[in-house]
Amino acid sequence: MRRSGASTVAPLTHGGGEMPIRRFLKEPVFEPEVVEAMAIAFEETLKELKLSLTDRDDPLVQLVAKIIIECALKGDRQPAPMRECALEALRNPPSHAA
Repeated sequence: MRRSGASTVAPLTHGGGEMPIRRFLKEPVFEPEVVEAMAIAFEETLKELKLSLTDRDDPLVQLVAKIIIECALKGDRQPAPMRECALEALRNPPSHAA
């Protein structure tokens, strides 16, 4: 939620360094606490899937980041719901009707 006159652009850092999910964000449109929740959800989802926390070029890692962003855009604001949203999306990908 934006407040007039107040900057709500999130600093895209996590733990003092660049947040791993940052490169997938086209614009910083989230509150700082949501960006932090996204970073936590991203890392927890990768751990759950037993994916590398360092290979950000892995296509599956990139997909997880994009899904976490989509979950946040849909309204998830806490790490656990974002993680569950991402895991559910990966378990049940949308079917592409011909």
